[in-house]
Amino acid sequence: YKLNSSEHISNPSAFPNPTEIAYIEEPTVNATIMTPQEYVGAVMTLCQERRGTYVKSEYPSQNRVMLYYRLPLAEILLDFFDKLKSQTRGYASFDYELGEYERSDLVKVDILLNSDPVDALSFIVNRQFAYTRGRAMVEQLRKVVPRQQYEVRIQAAIGSKIIAADSVKPFRKNVIAKCYGGDVTRKRKLLEK
Repeated sequence: YKLNSSEHISNPSAFPNPTEIAYIEEPTVNATIMTPQEYVGAVMTLCQERRGTYVKSEYPSQNRVMLYYRLPLAEILLDFFDKLKSQTRGYASFDYELGEYERSDLVKVDILLNSDPVDALSFIVNRQFAYTRGRAMVEQLRKVVPRQQYEVRIQAAIGSKIIAADSVKPFRKNVIAKCYGGDVTRKRKLLEK
C-alpha cells in the first residue's frame, strides 16, 4: 500500500497489515425507527448495543415516537430488524438511508484450524466485540467439525494473539479390538497401558 493512500476493503482477505493502517472508516446509516411510546426504552437499548448514536426523537402523535439514530451498517445487516420486531412485539417500523463513513476501531479476526488460517471464515469486526464473536464462531465450528483420528484445534486470533480456542477431540484407539475372549486381566492391562 502506498503512503497516504486509501483502500476500499470489502473482503477480510484483502485487509492490510495493521502496522500499515493509519485509521479505518466504516459506512453508517441514518436510521428512523417509529415505535409505540411503551417500547422506546427497549429500542434505545438495542440501538446502543449496536453502537448507535442517538440523534433526536419526535412525537408525531400522542402514543407514537420517531427515534433517529446513526448506526454502523455492519450492525444492522444480520439480525437487527428481527430483534427490533421481537422487542416491540412487531409494532416498530424501521427505515434507513446510507450515511457517511466514520472512523472506527475495526480488527480482522482470523479463524485457524490446526494453526492454519481459513480465509473463508475470517471476518472484520469492531474491537470491543472481537472476543464475543470470535468465541461464538469457535463454539459453532466445534459443533460442525467432525471428529478425526487426530485432535483438531480451532482458534480465533487477531494478528498473532489468540482470543478464543477449543478443540475437537480425536477418536479413541480401540486397543482391545485384537483381544477375542481370553482372560480379562489381559484386556485390563492393555486398557491401562
